[in-house]
Amino acid sequence: MEQKIIRITLRLILYVILTLGVVIMVFPYLYMLSTSFKSSHEIVNNVAYFYLIPKELTFSNYKEIFKIIPLLNGFKNTLIIEFFVIIVGTFTTTLAAFSFAKLKFPGKNFIFMMLLSGMMIPYVALMTPQYAAFTKLGMVDTLLPLILPGLFGNTAMMFFLRQYARSIPDTIFEAAKIDGASYFRQYWNIFIPTAAPAIAAHVIFWFLGIWNDVLAPDIYLTTLENKTIQVMLQYLNTQTGSGTIKNLPLIMAGSVLSSIPILALYISFQKYFVNTLALSGIVE
Repeated sequence: MEQKIIRITLRLILYVILTLGVVIMVFPYLYMLSTSFKSSHEIVNNVAYFYLIPKELTFSNYKEIFKIIPLLNGFKNTLIIEFFVIIVGTFTTTLAAFSFAKLKFPGKNFIFMMLLSGMMIPYVALMTPQYAAFTKLGMVDTLLPLILPGLFGNTAMMFFLRQYARSIPDTIFEAAKIDGASYFRQYWNIFIPTAAPAIAAHVIFWFLGIWNDVLAPDIYLTTLENKTIQVMLQYLNTQTGSGTIKNLPLIMAGSVLSSIPILALYISFQKYFVNTLALSGIVE
């Protein structure tokens, strides 16, 4: 009886801790959503008070934001970058991971170490030469400087998937080779389905990184219509007084609209996060 009471007490404490964690994690988004429906007049008059439910529910902020910045262009430009980088970049990354894990070719380890060493170079050290190169090519103020580097893959993702591929028994690929399967067919029919959860999880993280990127788009994109969604929100913040209290609802409205695709993506693919963390064996 005492052990049962102890288990119930510990479970109750655990639920309380988890509930507090959920509240802490969700609260910033709830505050952002609530503020986006408040008027600037309400914010100014109640700056000393904290409350979530708006006293004057208004949708004018969501209408006004489209008058200040071409938000739809921001979504379109960001999605164009995401489409080409994620599709082509994932293909080249997974192909490289499979090659480094399962194929034998001269200089494999040297090339792999060279790729990993490139991760140690910070992006700020590459900004100036990259900008000079894209300027000479006439690509500044276009999406190409943000698309072209991603087409060659993601080194961090490649390293993880290489380790993942090495856990797949070689006998599976050898059996496929005996049956006449080419290297590409082994990659497409064996490696891709087996590593799909890990690939999906990394693609989501890569998608988030591109979606939230501000530095690179702010460097290469100068025309407002060509900017990505996050740079437009930064511009909105600057144009409305660098985030003053009066214009806080407008900025929050833009942030809510920007977060909708991310929430939809996470809800749709959240199971892959769990599957990636669960290490399971493969029955031969």
